[in-house]
Formats: sequence, structure tokens, C-alpha cells
Amino acid sequence: MTADRTAPAGPRRRSLLGAALAGTAVSLTAAPAAGAPEPRTRTRARRGGGLPGLRTPAVVAHRGASGHRPEHTIGAYRLGLDLGADMIEQDVVPTKDGRLVCRHENEIGGTTDVADHPEFADRRTTKSVDGERVTGWFTEDFTLAELKTLRATERLPGRRPDNTLYDGRWPLLTYDEVLDWAAEQGSRRGQPVRLCTETKHATYFRSLDLGVEELLADLLRGRGLDHAGSRVVLQSFEPGSVRRLARLVDNPRILLLAEADSRPADLAAEDDPRTTADLITPEGLRRIARYAHGIGPTLDLVVPRDDDDRLGRPSSLVDDAHDAGLGVYGYTLRNENAFLPADFRRGDDPNVHGDVFGAARAYFRTGIDAVFADHPDTALLAAGDFRRAAES
Repeated sequence: MTADRTAPAGPRRRSLLGAALAGTAVSLTAAPAAGAPEPRTRTRARRGGGLPGLRTPAVVAHRGASGHRPEHTIGAYRLGLDLGADMIEQDVVPTKDGRLVCRHENEIGGTTDVADHPEFADRRTTKSVDGERVTGWFTEDFTLAELKTLRATERLPGRRPDNTLYDGRWPLLTYDEVLDWAAEQGSRRGQPVRLCTETKHATYFRSLDLGVEELLADLLRGRGLDHAGSRVVLQSFEPGSVRRLARLVDNPRILLLAEADSRPADLAAEDDPRTTADLITPEGLRRIARYAHGIGPTLDLVVPRDDDDRLGRPSSLVDDAHDAGLGVYGYTLRNENAFLPADFRRGDDPNVHGDVFGAARAYFRTGIDAVFADHPDTALLAAGDFRRAAES
């Protein structure tokens, strides 16, 4: 997923999950939180596909338990699983020698100690990635062996100072290593570990002859994880990447969706004028359903915010997606005031945890199938509360 919301007011950027559940009916009977929009009752079952048995609403550990540990480290993944998350999310980017590593971005200056390595000082450069100028160090300029000399650090040290305790503790992970870990944990725990894996900057990397989809598909095929019932769900913000994955493997697939006025990188590269708003019309969603099993919208598309940054009335997106046979997996639920709607903040300190339980209820009432969460422990408590209220 993309850059994050780091202040109470400002641009709302992206982050993901899931696959559609067959014939799920959701009863919405929980009492509304103060200031939250009135719930809309959903009684009809919807068409779906992929991942039968995933409870609703489910919780995806966003980049692992990234609210508690530096993101995309074995510590974050392990804690997300130990806390009970239904899925663990990875983002993958390639190295110079064609290996996939788990990083949210190919620029790693903010998530590793690369700046402390004088031998790599000359690798710092400025590039245009998906139309944005970015300065730093990029995975595609390093071999895997070189990246393995680095250690992971907290991406938001000002926002999450406690996580800096773990700076330097863990190396960067290859996707191979994550698959090994998931298989071992699944065997030890007696049930498969579900992964949700995102291809990052696919069009950009294809221009460098680093086809992320092919690299990913090869790994999945080699392990027999390339089928419709696979524990690995695939996702991307680029429709073309999801379509390419659909041609390569049979895994469940999710199209991630950023702000309504944003344009996917592959569409922009092709001078296709369509924006997210065009993709999420009822007809657009039916087209998505031809190659994907679900959508992963920013939560602001599910329940828009008003001019005061408070939650407004839910959009029709969840209903429209369900009518098209698509699951809906929204991102990103975070505990800190800085990321919450204004009506769920507590006090003025942006780093203090707000009423995430109230915010979660508001999103769950829309019938959403899952949320990505930096703090999966609190999201899981909120989901459990919601399920119990719906069943009472």
C-alpha cells in the first residue's frame, strides 16, 4: 500500500486484503457509536468466491503487526500471527538479481539502516517511480546478498517511538523465507497460515525488465501454492498487474483502490484517463469481477469523511461490490489519533490512541468483509464485539 496519513488532516493514502466469501449474510444489529452514522441493514446473501471459511469481519495484519514492531520483519509477522490475525500481509519488490524481498516500497532509506553503511553511500539517487520523484536507496540497485547486510528500522519513529526498540534487530526478509515461515507455522499450529501478498510498482519494474508477477508466480508454482484454494491471496493497485497474475496463477486476487480521484499507475502510463471513481461504478465493479475476487478500498471510499474530517454516511460501495460478487477488504485501521476520523480522536495529541473500537464499528456496519490493521489485537477485539452483537 502507499504513503500513510500522518496528520489529523491531510491526504488520505492507501494500504489492503482478502478474497470474496461464498454466500455470506451479515446481520447488522450492533448499537451505533456516538457520532457514527446510522447502520444500514444488510440481510441478503451475496455471491462470492475464494477463501471459504474466512470469518467476517476478518482482520489482516497490515505489514504484520506494524503498530507494534517495525513493518515487514519476522517480528511483525510473528506477532500478527500470535495475536490471532486472520491473514498476514506482505508487499514484495525485486532486487537487482531478481529476488523478491518484503518491503512496502523499493526505496528503503526510511525502513533500513542503509544510510549507516558507507559502502552504499554512492547508491543514493533520485528516481521517478509511478510519476513521483523519490530520493533514496532502491532495492533494484542492490543484490540480495547486499540487502542481507542491512537491518530493518521503524518507519514512523516519531509516531511510534516504542517500536524503535527493535531497530536493527531483524534483517530484511525474502518472500521465499516468508513462505518457509508460513509453512512451518501452519504445520506447528495445525492450520494453514494465510498470506496476502501485494505486487508493488509493477509497471515501473516491468520497465526495468523485472516482472514482479512472473517472479511471484514462479515461487508459488514451485511450492504448489498457485491454485484457487491456496492460502496465498494476491493483490495490487494496478488492474493490469491483477490481470497478469490471473493469467499466470489461479490464486484469489484483490484489486486495491486508492482515493476516488487517483489513477492507477498502469492506467496513467497508458494515458488511460480513468480514475478510481470510474472503476467503482456498478458497471466498473462488474468488470473487476471478471479478473478479481475482491476489492481493497481505502476506508474513506467505504465511509467518506466530511469537511471537518468526521465520518459521513456510508457510500454504496460495499453493497455494489457485493452485488458484483466481490468481497470488500478495507484499509487501513490504525489506533493513533493522527489516522482516525475526527469524531473518534481523544484529545489533541496525534500519537495518542483514540476510539478505534468506535471507528471499527462504524466500518463494520457497512457489511465490509475485512480490514487491514496496524494493531491487529485491537481490531480483532472490535471484530469479536461486532460478531457477538450481530448474533445477539
